[in-house]
This record gives sequence, C-alpha cells and structure tokens, in this order.
Amino acid sequence: MTRLTAEFWVSAYLARLRFQEIPAFVVAHGDNTAGAVLVKLNTLDGRAQALQRSFDLMSGERTWIVLSEGDETEVDAAIAKQRSFDPDLWVIEVEDRAGRHLLDEPGLAD
Repeated sequence: MTRLTAEFWVSAYLARLRFQEIPAFVVAHGDNTAGAVLVKLNTLDGRAQALQRSFDLMSGERTWIVLSEGDETEVDAAIAKQRSFDPDLWVIEVEDRAGRHLLDEPGLAD
C-alpha cells in the first residue's frame, strides 16, 4: 500500500477544513515526505487539544489520539516539547468553537 506524503495529506486536510468553513493554518512546516503531523484544536475559549496519529500494534490501524488537552498554554508547551525532539513535525492549528477537527471522518486516518 502506498503511503501519502505528509505534504499531500496536510494539503488535503486543509482543503477539507476549508470546505467546512473551519479556519486552520500551518504553524510548523515539517518534512514534506515523511514528517509526522500533529493537530492542535483551539476552541477559542482558552482551551485546546493536541492530537497525533498513532499506530495500533494489535490491529495495524492508524488512529488519532490525544497528546495533550486542557489550558491552551499547557497544550502549546506540550507541542513545543514534541517539536524540540522532532524537527520534521508538522503542526496544524484548527480554530473551531464547536470543537470540530474532522479527524474522525473517513480518509483522514491515512
């Protein structure tokens, strides 16, 4: 199975968010080919959530898990820590008061 490049996946994700009129932008541009992607969901009330893709060894599936959740400054600190040891990391910030990130929709786990 061919894997999508990080750059292609990010572009498709941003397009899907735009289609739903959910503001999002690239905070950190990682490696175009193989960079990991982290999504920060900012609910614009001082709270946030950072999500990262994880590989489930038992099922072989890729799923989105919560890396950090709570006060936005704490989530930003967790993201900064991740970036400190992974310079290839992409960070996408999604801003939505309703908490929509679309990562639970078909096709975005790939």
